[in-house]
Amino acid sequence: MDAALRDLAQEWWDGMMARNPTVATRLGDHRFDDAIEDPSPAGLADERAFAVDVAERARAIPVADLDEAERVTHALLLDSCQQQIESVDSAEIQLASDGFTGYPVSLLRSAAQLRAPDEASAEAQLERLGKLPGALDAVVAQWQVGADRGWTPAVAAVRRSQAMVDGYLAGALADDPFVGLALPDGWDGAEGWRARAATVVAEQVRPAYERVAAALAELAERGRGDDQPGLVHVPGGDELYRSKARRATTTDLTPQEIHDIGMVELTEVLPPPWAEIGGRALGISDRDELFAALRSDPAMRYESAEEILEVAASAIERALAAAPDWFERMPSAGCVVEAVPASLAPGLPAAYYSPPPGDGSRPGTYFANTYEATRRNRFEAEVIAFHEAVPGHHLERASAAELEDVPTFQQRGGYMAYSEGWGLYSERLADEMGLYSSDTMRLGMLAADAWRSTRLVVDTGIHALGWSRAEAIEFFVTHVPLDPEEAAVEVDRYIGMPGQALSYKVGQREILRLRDDARARLGARFRIERFHTTVLRHGGVPLALLADLVDDWVERETA
Repeated sequence: MDAALRDLAQEWWDGMMARNPTVATRLGDHRFDDAIEDPSPAGLADERAFAVDVAERARAIPVADLDEAERVTHALLLDSCQQQIESVDSAEIQLASDGFTGYPVSLLRSAAQLRAPDEASAEAQLERLGKLPGALDAVVAQWQVGADRGWTPAVAAVRRSQAMVDGYLAGALADDPFVGLALPDGWDGAEGWRARAATVVAEQVRPAYERVAAALAELAERGRGDDQPGLVHVPGGDELYRSKARRATTTDLTPQEIHDIGMVELTEVLPPPWAEIGGRALGISDRDELFAALRSDPAMRYESAEEILEVAASAIERALAAAPDWFERMPSAGCVVEAVPASLAPGLPAAYYSPPPGDGSRPGTYFANTYEATRRNRFEAEVIAFHEAVPGHHLERASAAELEDVPTFQQRGGYMAYSEGWGLYSERLADEMGLYSSDTMRLGMLAADAWRSTRLVVDTGIHALGWSRAEAIEFFVTHVPLDPEEAAVEVDRYIGMPGQALSYKVGQREILRLRDDARARLGARFRIERFHTTVLRHGGVPLALLADLVDDWVERETA
């Protein structure tokens, strides 16, 4: 790789890890284990200045002298800098008090995934614990600044955050995730370390979280009610939402255009397969009757938390066995199934994936939510596993982490439209691979597709068109076979994470479009495994760049 580009890319990664040290630790980079993020105005200004400086130096590198792979890296480096600048300029941290993107809750979620590979790391992370209250107080101050200028959060989003913080504070100190850090195997200092950590948590960390809880309670009093949950109801909210939509989709689609795409999917594309597969699976072709059966039939629910984990593990095992016929290269890192930590489970989605850290200390992890297991939908079991694990996020992210001759930021970075688009694409690919065990499980695939199409309508409806929370929930249960309580959790996620939900369907549609175009142009020469290599070979990229890469591949194949 070009030396100047390689060195600058490494400087960018090192600088961002130094400024996001808990992320570095989670990724297996232990250089900054004693540090904590600085979410104060000064800290964010430093991040912005760093991004501006790196971008200026990247532009000075002669692109004409770079090969294809280097040009991809160069484009990604510039875009990463711009994304960071736009994130700081948007001041979005002032509204990030929700249970999904809020820093205090993110720390709790990541704590269960951290480890100390040696004594030095353990001592450094104990030092970090003492700095954590300062970071939490800085975030609370940002929320207060936002509220004072009219950027009050939606009460629905704050409620989710409150539930997780309250759950943490109610937990026993012995079970505290910060005290429960994974320490070096066989370390004779482990007991003493945990005793010291418990003291820091009891005297400093938990009081800081109590201040977070108090701030959330105040924000709930001042927040936007369920009739005005969207960004359209805050000063400058329209532009903030457009910024978030651009970053989530990596396109210039307007909120109205995205809204219309979702409506077409729900009213024209999905009704025929609902009737066909519903008829085969349950003898019901009418969508509303089918949804009623999926919601009410006890056979559609899990019997236990153990069953959730067993079904997920079985689906992933089948997918791993079939994948080599569809992919030229498989990641060496394994994928395990674990339950979502109990203290966080009530406010988190049905499942999520955590990639393997760079130090190889653990495999990729599929976290399945076993909270209130008997209320969860069995017919969604396989589709979620295929999305989050194989051939979905595990294959995509673990493969990126193992890419050779690319900078670390390219291995570990990513774009929601690419990553979540790949996850949703994988749900359909799994059907082509013969992975679904029954037509009932294929109904889960359709439900997931309807779910992501509904997101396009509901997210834009809330944040651009001014929908109420009740309107959004009603639309959701009309088009997706979830009960109102489950739909409410989803809607609150969109309220708290504006724009993020747009990435799935927009990304999937583009990957499918590119595949259809490549197959049409190549005819008998089209190979699905080669297409997948082309999509995955550079890691996460914006959709426009992905289109260029696929187009270049097709041209080479036809030369």
